[in-house]
Formats: sequence, C-alpha cells, structure tokens
Amino acid sequence: MGIDVQFRPMTIHDIDEVVQVERASFTAPWSRESFYHELMYNRYALYIVMVHRGRIIGYAGMWLVIDEAHVTNVAILPEFRGQKLGEALMRCLMDLARRQGAVTMTLEVRVSNHVAQSLYRKLGFRNGGIRKRYYPDNFEDALVMWVKLHE
Repeated sequence: MGIDVQFRPMTIHDIDEVVQVERASFTAPWSRESFYHELMYNRYALYIVMVHRGRIIGYAGMWLVIDEAHVTNVAILPEFRGQKLGEALMRCLMDLARRQGAVTMTLEVRVSNHVAQSLYRKLGFRNGGIRKRYYPDNFEDALVMWVKLHE
C-alpha cells in the first residue's frame, strides 16, 4: 500500500463524504438517507471509513447477523484505486467481522466486475451461486461469494 491511510468507524458526520465516494463508484448509488438509516436504526450494520490526510477516500459496510457477516458496500474513490487500498479495506472489514464473532462472510459482486472478484478470491472468497437480475440499474446478475473467517 503506497499511501498512508487510517481506518475508523463511520459516524453520521461522515455521511456527506461517504455519499461522494458512493456516487463516484456506483451507477445506482445509495442515498444519504440510506446511510443515515443504516447508522442510526439498523442494529446489524457496521461501517468503517478509510481516511487519507483527513479526507474519506473509501468505506465499507456489513450486516452482522448471528455469526454471518454480509458485506453491503465497498467503495474507494476512483483516483485512489489500483494501490491495494481495496485489499486493505476488505482485510480491515474481515478483521472487524472476526472480532464481532462472525464465522463466515458473504457478498454479491457484479458478474462483470472481474477486478473485484479477483480481489475477493485473493482474500479466500469462493463462488457460491448467482442471483439473477440482482442489480436494479441494468438487471445484471450478481455472483455470490463466501469465505470462512475462522479456519
């Protein structure tokens, strides 16, 4: 990892910056209200931000239900991609899930997103199935991936 970053829990004060990352990363971004609801009302939700020189450049979130972590979002500003920051962000999220008692972690990724799939495989994720027409913007299928967090 070439640049200095810190990780910390996301707060409601981070929402505006996180929405900027979200909009720069996805064709169907979550709204500010969605993040607010996640942080304030979803007792299963845990989100972290990645900060570089006081600026949020990435974030990741998950829902922890019993012993399973379900990744909801992972995003990094486009100008910071290709520097192994996604791997660092995912490792931080996986460590947090382990500390919270999760045994497995799952996520959905676009079938066309080979870069993300490659990263997830590097981290131990394996293919679990296909969710047909999962993404609302273009009805692309999602590949479901799983990893055991404790071996």
